[in-house]
Amino acid sequence: MPKTFKEINEKIKQKKAVVVTAEEIIDIVRKKGASEAARAVDVVTTGTFGPMCSSGAFLNIGHSVPKIKIQKAWLNDVPCYAGLAAVDLYLGAAEVADGDPLNKIFPGQFKYGGGHVIENLVAGKDVRLEATAYGTSCYPRKKLNTWINIKDLNQAILTNPRNSCQNYNVAVNLHSERIIYTYMGILKPNLGNANYCSAGQLSPLFNDPYCKTIGIGTRIFLGGGTGYVFFSGTQHDPNVKRDSNGIPLSPAGTLAVAGDLKQMSSKWLVGSSFQGYGVNLTVGIGIPIPILDEEIVKSTAVSDEEIFAPIVDYSQDYPQGKSAVIGKVSYKELKSGEIKIRGKTVPTGPLSSYCRGKEIAEILKEQIEKGKFLLGESVQSLSSLGPGTKFRPLNERPIK
Repeated sequence: MPKTFKEINEKIKQKKAVVVTAEEIIDIVRKKGASEAARAVDVVTTGTFGPMCSSGAFLNIGHSVPKIKIQKAWLNDVPCYAGLAAVDLYLGAAEVADGDPLNKIFPGQFKYGGGHVIENLVAGKDVRLEATAYGTSCYPRKKLNTWINIKDLNQAILTNPRNSCQNYNVAVNLHSERIIYTYMGILKPNLGNANYCSAGQLSPLFNDPYCKTIGIGTRIFLGGGTGYVFFSGTQHDPNVKRDSNGIPLSPAGTLAVAGDLKQMSSKWLVGSSFQGYGVNLTVGIGIPIPILDEEIVKSTAVSDEEIFAPIVDYSQDYPQGKSAVIGKVSYKELKSGEIKIRGKTVPTGPLSSYCRGKEIAEILKEQIEKGKFLLGESVQSLSSLGPGTKFRPLNERPIK
């Protein structure tokens, strides 16, 4: 008989739920079969820890005396967006500090940016706030220069418009004779290396490829605290080609997620620098998959050898918007440390951490077993957001 969210949550409250990780369910299904596994297991936990550029935080700093309507603001010299309200700011993880030489001396180091500020805030460090304003009758102050701390903020909300990408490119440098610097890391010439970014069999959207359980309202592990999926993420494209297991053969689904930054930890939110490219935030996310029926448990039992990622050239094809795929490779091969591309043995390297993803899945498993983490039933599946939302490139119309 199929289970319901309510039934599973009742078992969690009674500390009777059977919870396993996405790594553990693979052997369970192989040994017992999908039907018996679906009866025996209630929840499968997933985890991923990798750079997620579309991340940031809404901050309410509170009113100064006299009051100020902030027009421009900087946190540790990193610009924030102030066009929200008087003292509401949005800090983007990919924003670089003012005065950074960027790529003027190539390749730039990008030592500090929005992701690092978020890490500092979560770590409880004081952060310098500078703000300017034009002054109004109700908000007369024109300058503000002070230290802020997360414990003193009214609200601090991690709000990430695009995280947990469902499959992603394996990046290589096929054509350039020089090293190239990308958001997929440093790529050596002549297929000198191949970089990838996914936890594979542990990754949330590989374990629910059609988003049957993941949707608006799903409760998740986010940055060491509790968060929620609030919509499909930007560049969400559920309409890509898939294999017989439902696994997309190219970048597909994404999640928009949010949570209370004050609950989170700098262990799971880490500012990151990419030489020659920019700054980022490495985010820890874990999503529990309720085993409602046999089909869902089959999806959670997908293994690295069954998940394939596209190999893409980042020297010419990707920057020129060409959709060429050099080949496909399984995550089992990627994690072995080397793959074959056009007859050449190429070393591989992950931008995401499988061991940290596994740790997230274990933490979430323990929280559920102890009755501390209930499942949040989605009010709308992300699969229903598919028609008409296919990701499209810019329809460029030059202005004469």
